Amino acid sequence: MTAQATFGGGCFWCTEAAMEVLDGVESVTSGYAGGDTDDPTYREVCSGSTGHAEVVQVEYDPDVIGYDDLLEVFFATHDPTQLNRQGPDVGSQYRSIVLYHDETQREQAEAYIEALDPEYDDEIVTEVEPLERFWRAEEKHQDYFAKNPRDAYCRMHAKPKVEKVRERFAEKVAQ
Repeated sequence: MTAQATFGGGCFWCTEAAMEVLDGVESVTSGYAGGDTDDPTYREVCSGSTGHAEVVQVEYDPDVIGYDDLLEVFFATHDPTQLNRQGPDVGSQYRSIVLYHDETQREQAEAYIEALDPEYDDEIVTEVEPLERFWRAEEKHQDYFAKNPRDAYCRMHAKPKVEKVRERFAEKVAQ
């Protein structure tokens, strides 16, 4: 039986690419969550007017990889102290957010953030909110890095995150 986790850590292309290499991750779907617009488009979300963040929904086998492992990779692949931005991407749609599926995930996320906080000079601004609704992004955004490895944005931002996961979390990477 699989479980789901939902994270937003900047551009969903980067977060998706980093999560996809993990052993036990069955699928990663890019989408939108955390806002109040029904069935938003990429253009609408990028405008910053929907309240949604670019997020990924990770379907994983908890017998192979735990939610705590996913949290560790998530926090290692973005800067949780940047408010409403990650690198060159600016706006609330790029905020750091954990959207929990149940109370156990909420408790784990909050405990992880509390334990991680002393490692940063600045305050962690990651939001921890219940997932109310996930909207799947348009097909061209699914597996974007895999489909567009030569894209300049992917080479500069997604590729280094994937490489970091492969190096730092080698024991968790699918072979």
